[in-house]
Amino acid sequence: MILRHFIPQSLPFNLLSLLLLLSYTVLVTAEDFDCHVTTGGLKWDLTPLEGSHTLFRTRDSPPTTMEDELIFNLCNDLKPINGVPDDEQCQPGTRACLRKTNKKPESADRVIAVIPVASTSTLEPEYSQLDSPKGLSLTFHGFPYPNSGDSQSIEFSLFCADDADPKADPKFVSYENGKVRVDWNTPSACGFSDDQPPPQSPPQEDDDTPADRGGGESGEKPAKRGSGLGFFFLVLLLAFSAYFMLGAYYNYSTYGARGVDLIPHRDFWREVPYMLQDVVSHLCSTVRPQRSTRGGYIAV
Repeated sequence: MILRHFIPQSLPFNLLSLLLLLSYTVLVTAEDFDCHVTTGGLKWDLTPLEGSHTLFRTRDSPPTTMEDELIFNLCNDLKPINGVPDDEQCQPGTRACLRKTNKKPESADRVIAVIPVASTSTLEPEYSQLDSPKGLSLTFHGFPYPNSGDSQSIEFSLFCADDADPKADPKFVSYENGKVRVDWNTPSACGFSDDQPPPQSPPQEDDDTPADRGGGESGEKPAKRGSGLGFFFLVLLLAFSAYFMLGAYYNYSTYGARGVDLIPHRDFWREVPYMLQDVVSHLCSTVRPQRSTRGGYIAV
């Protein structure tokens, strides 16, 4: 009787625990993972984070220095590194690669380890929702590394940060017992529900400030107007230069002109200053107020 009474009470509890565990930690295949995550009633779009990212970590080991270089891509396989021998980089089908280089002054660098910490064939993406701080935990898996027996993996702690710098790089936290830990503050780590739009990453700016660029579309229009005005004056200058050069050549070859006689339409250009003077005088006389006689007497 005790056994019958115990089983019905414990079975629902175990099932409930299992369902809660599955709702917070999800395992999918590499083919199903497309940088869109749904778990805990929220969704995440990680496509703004796609692309190859390279992080470095330096550790002193006198008389040498150890440099850990982590290269990863959340959404696709890594591409081969140009100029690097095949035996000094991870093979195709790798999502995250850790290269360890030994550096010593006045000596050539030595790559002492190349570790595929996450491979597509063993990726088994595992993700869960983070509550404090809010975000998403994402883990990729790899093959065991020879001579150590430790299964390799990389864990990304993506923290929701609405005001994060879009150029801020992720942080290489640690590599222990075959696991790489990376922290990343990014707007893409802010989950959203079906009735909410996905968070938008801040627009990436150039190195120059908005004051230098004029900012957005309104800053581009004055530059276009200025360029058009400069082009107009350039064409006008070239036209005048061609006019005087061709005219001078015509006067020289036809009439054998010399000196000021080479100027085309010389009499017209000689009268230009006087014409301008007449125009200015006319404008001044038009603008100047007319004097009126207030008396009733007219001089005879």
